[in-house]
Amino acid sequence: MDNHFLTPLFTPGSVVVFAGPPDEPERQTRQARVLRAALAAAPGPHPPQFLHGETTGTLGELARSRADLAVIALPADEITAALEVACRIACRSVLIVSDGIEPAEAAQLKRIARREGVHLLGPNCLGFQRPHLNLNASAAGPLAAEGSLALVSQSGALTSAMLDWARQNGVGFSQVVSLGPNAAVDLAQVLDFLASDTRTQSIVVYLEGISNSRRFMSALRSAAHAKPVVVLKAGRRSAGNEAALTHSRAIVGSDDVFDAALRRAGAVRVRSFVELFSAAKCLAARYRPVGKRLAIITNGGGPGVLAADWVSEIGLQLAKLSADTARALAPKLADLASLSDLIDLSAAATPEHFRAAVEAAAQDGAVDGLLVVYAPQIGSDATEIARAVGAAKAATAKPLLGCWMGDASVLDARRVLNDAGIANFRTPEAAVGAFGNIASFYANQQLLLQTPPPMSTLAQPDVEAARLLIESVLAERRRTMTEMESKALLAAFHIPVTQTVLARSANEAMMLATQMGFPVALKIDSPDIAHKSDVQGVALNIQSGSAARDTYNEMVARVKRLQPQARINGVTVQKMARAQRGRGGQEVCVGLVTDEAFGPTIVFGAGGTMIELIADRAMELPPLNQFLARRLVERARVSEALTEGRAGGPPADLEALERVLLRVSEMVCEFPQLREMDINPLIVDETGAVAVDARVVLQPGPQTGMPRAFDYPHLAILPYPARFEQVWPLAGGGEVTVRPVRPDDAQMLQDLVRGLKPESRYFRFASAIKELPPGLLARLTLIDYDREMALVAVYTQRTARDDGGFDEAERIVGVSRIITNPDQTSCEFSLLVADDFGGKGLGSRLMEGITDAAREMGLSDIEGLVLTNNSDMLKLMRGLGFTVKPFPEDPDFKLVVRSLHS
Repeated sequence: MDNHFLTPLFTPGSVVVFAGPPDEPERQTRQARVLRAALAAAPGPHPPQFLHGETTGTLGELARSRADLAVIALPADEITAALEVACRIACRSVLIVSDGIEPAEAAQLKRIARREGVHLLGPNCLGFQRPHLNLNASAAGPLAAEGSLALVSQSGALTSAMLDWARQNGVGFSQVVSLGPNAAVDLAQVLDFLASDTRTQSIVVYLEGISNSRRFMSALRSAAHAKPVVVLKAGRRSAGNEAALTHSRAIVGSDDVFDAALRRAGAVRVRSFVELFSAAKCLAARYRPVGKRLAIITNGGGPGVLAADWVSEIGLQLAKLSADTARALAPKLADLASLSDLIDLSAAATPEHFRAAVEAAAQDGAVDGLLVVYAPQIGSDATEIARAVGAAKAATAKPLLGCWMGDASVLDARRVLNDAGIANFRTPEAAVGAFGNIASFYANQQLLLQTPPPMSTLAQPDVEAARLLIESVLAERRRTMTEMESKALLAAFHIPVTQTVLARSANEAMMLATQMGFPVALKIDSPDIAHKSDVQGVALNIQSGSAARDTYNEMVARVKRLQPQARINGVTVQKMARAQRGRGGQEVCVGLVTDEAFGPTIVFGAGGTMIELIADRAMELPPLNQFLARRLVERARVSEALTEGRAGGPPADLEALERVLLRVSEMVCEFPQLREMDINPLIVDETGAVAVDARVVLQPGPQTGMPRAFDYPHLAILPYPARFEQVWPLAGGGEVTVRPVRPDDAQMLQDLVRGLKPESRYFRFASAIKELPPGLLARLTLIDYDREMALVAVYTQRTARDDGGFDEAERIVGVSRIITNPDQTSCEFSLLVADDFGGKGLGSRLMEGITDAAREMGLSDIEGLVLTNNSDMLKLMRGLGFTVKPFPEDPDFKLVVRSLHS
């Protein structure tokens, strides 16, 4: 049960092939002919068995082979029958290599596979390759070289092109998978397999579309936590909606949201086919991210400046050597060398100069990565310099990239760099861009590790009042809330708003303005007007009662003329925010858009009347925490004005702005009915933040009650299920805090495993493992709460100090875990308790807690494997109501099963 469910597909022990009559090529499809040649050259560990219509033998005889994989490459009208035969002879997985299968036919094939419990890859795909198994079950050309890079592509043409490029550039693959547009085994499942595949160190994905954002994000987050993932997505054109009811929706397209989703998943997005190859080079070289400070070492000022310009252009930092490093390095270089910004070794640079510079920069703490730019010079030897740089590579684990400019004179040098495992490029811009991908991966990994709960630790909002307000608007068959209603919703979540009062006549406007004190702002109030400024429905800096009265009359008359069908409730009167808060506040916008694929997305950027012209936007998927809110603010261009203050004034209160973002995140998590939102402008200054205007657009949605831990179907990322947190007393005294696992638990989990007795480790892992491998540790701590759950028991250990005080340290003393099986109705469990916490009732409590979680996830059965000689565990399972059965596949284990409905 430790193997991934796609193991029979991608690591088959036996293969049968349906590819038409072997002696009649004219009756074979194009894919069948290519597939036969591919399997003949790379058949895998066991020769495949070819079946066709004239094959003799009964189904019973064929079934005894129990093939893991059936490969079908037949004409469209024969595929369904072949799939039925494959299912009848007990094949566990099926690959259909074909093209031209219509969506309806593909759906029928999926239904058959689902009915029979078979994993189906295809149709309309080229298949897959597993070089280390010498298996080429594809029509994508010759078997790729073996390597650590996995390629998953939704385009057959791009798969073939990538393999052709790889052969010329010495790049090998752990796995190549071609996915068609109607694949049953989808991208998310393949990513999930690759995340646990020990042969795969990094993953490249070409993506055209996704069918399930929650599942895609879950698998991508899991994979990117374990190893680098680079994604190239087709279809980048803007999807901004011209009829949007809010400014945020007007300036945000679906491609922007996809960017935000990839960033949050910890993956790196590239924008072109060329960049994808560049990223593949870096991943194949196993570079790991460290930061964004890039040192440029060059023997030509011009190429070095080009590289430095591109560093600035894409948001990296040009690394400068520390004074101590520069002092130590200078005597080892030519007289004309310069170390001020670039490490310019001058045209007289020798191989020894390059090696000294690379070694010195690699040891400098101010440098995260190195780029060596070589320009051909009279008297210099490009190949020897490449050898010197390759020799210096051993002294550092930091990313080291090369750019040998020119063509014929540097071909041998590039081969030397390839042999040394140094990714090298023809232009400085391409090399800097490749390092930018590595740096993006580092930054995105920090976002990936954030798993916020749906509600922040701020004061509890008035959720019930907000719910009643939303339901009352929808009951009137309205989608757009008025400014008054929108501000009331914000106030329910403790977002500061300007006092706003509705005037239904000119005289009311005059009296309200006089009571509030001048200056005031007047705004038209109508559920039918999306953008008030479009109909001149906003008047600012009204300085007297008579002006307020006249403005009211003029505004209502003007709006009736411009939009005669609009319902007008009146005009709102509010104190000018700047008059309340002093001068110098920065106008920003906090918004919400709902993407068709990824659901609600929070938007932040510059605000005011110029918002659509400025189009300053940064995005993040909810839920947010303070770290994510701060990074969201930093990505917007307006952040510089906030931190530096306006006109020499003090910096804005960023914590107040972050609180607004957290409150918006709470609203989004709690209410799936929110479709669009603008808080624009939100004025932020040194004293706090206040919403001056707001616009909320609703959509009919499910009624919200007390959310369960696994609700939130409208979110692409499931929030941290904080409601499972509780404190349990231990038998014999003391207590533990039990909560869902978090990514930052990795070290404590590793310490738990290391501290076990060898027998305990063997009982849990059925091996002599002494610690968890990094990839497995990552997968066990950053989990998808949608399909798995892990509860950790945390004990706080107090140690007395000499001064009479105490030091406190937390340790994980127990873990229970469930993972949903592919059938989506049952789950597999595991349990581990520290040796010194045995006999305290912790194992029973952890199993009860994880069983409750499985029941809440809607699962029907829980099962697990226990070693036959682990008598204590078997006794515990029987005591908890589990049935103990033999495990047919391995007599060393018992299968323990319990119905969750009993």
